[in-house]
Amino acid sequence: MFAVDPIRDAGSLAGVGEARLDVSPAYMSIAPISSILDTLTLLTVGQHIALLLWVIGVFVVWRVARARGRRTTLAKEGFAVIALLLAIFLTYAAGAMAARPMAQLAVSDESVIAIDFHAHTKYSHDGRAGWTDDDVRRWQRGAGFNAAYITDHRTFEGAERGIASNPGVAGEGTILLQGVEAGYNGEHVNVLSAGRRYKGVLTADLRDIDEQSLMLAAMFPATTPLLIETIPGNLSKVLVPNPRGVPPVQAIEIVDGSPRGLSQGRRDRERIVHLADSLNLALVSGSDNHGWGRVAPAWTLMRIPGWRGMPTDSLSRRIEDVLRVTRREATRVIERRVADGQNPVALALTAPVVAWGMLTTLSADERVMWLIWTWGVVLLVRGLRRYRPRPSAAA
Repeated sequence: MFAVDPIRDAGSLAGVGEARLDVSPAYMSIAPISSILDTLTLLTVGQHIALLLWVIGVFVVWRVARARGRRTTLAKEGFAVIALLLAIFLTYAAGAMAARPMAQLAVSDESVIAIDFHAHTKYSHDGRAGWTDDDVRRWQRGAGFNAAYITDHRTFEGAERGIASNPGVAGEGTILLQGVEAGYNGEHVNVLSAGRRYKGVLTADLRDIDEQSLMLAAMFPATTPLLIETIPGNLSKVLVPNPRGVPPVQAIEIVDGSPRGLSQGRRDRERIVHLADSLNLALVSGSDNHGWGRVAPAWTLMRIPGWRGMPTDSLSRRIEDVLRVTRREATRVIERRVADGQNPVALALTAPVVAWGMLTTLSADERVMWLIWTWGVVLLVRGLRRYRPRPSAAA
């Protein structure tokens, strides 16, 4: 009775008609595990803390109630605490590292392309060791992205390797494009095609934007480098046109896949949308994936007729041209629906609120699989109890 679509428009929170969330038979076969780990991955920092407090609180109440009916010892309780901590660690480790099927976005309109504007490889100083451009492509393809920008810190190596191994043309597989994450005005921004189409806009160590070089490049509006404001960040520092001619950002993230980014995106959603509306900025999303987790928080959709069949450089140029010219109307961000955790009441009731939110987004097939798993576990437990050896009468 309370079922809702698992995806929605990140800006308006309205339903989505041109896209759906697809899951593979492998994902469906472990539906309870998939749903739980997906939900955990998409929680904000506050929700993670609140959920852990709930788990600890329920555990304490259970152990106290259990101790009233039977004899216990300090050693038994110590082992129980260790088992709880181990279970928490293994659950989070599985969410972060386990290779499992992903839910992916499917778009019905052939002229619409799904893009990730913020991803990393092992060549970034904060990337997962061994996380190569091939791993990024597999992850992006599993999530339903048609194209993704590798925006490592201080290096283009991961992006260049990804471009070198791209499919011949877009539409034949996930295309990797080049960008870089750099400092600008004390904030982090992603500069698309820096080092490939736009050389010299960064300092020698590739850490920050060279403001003078960028101002020179911005003298030609039709080809000025495209900058995306990332979150988490200070929204009061979003750069707008000013008398000094400092080039502004042309887009801003409304969804960033890091826990802190998810926290700010949901907390400051209205403010980010207002900035986009008032400054004519494109709303975009970034997985900010560094090699951890198996769920995409959001997808940026752009209508680019004829994108299928474009080679790498032509596709990146077209994406950036559309963003630069159309700005606010260029994109639509679709996000996974997760229970709200921004108001104090929802945060205090994180465990039931998050569980309810997860269950309402299940498809009919997933609900059936949940029932199968539930009854399977029940029957297994009852069977083990039935055939458990009983003490002999003499004992």
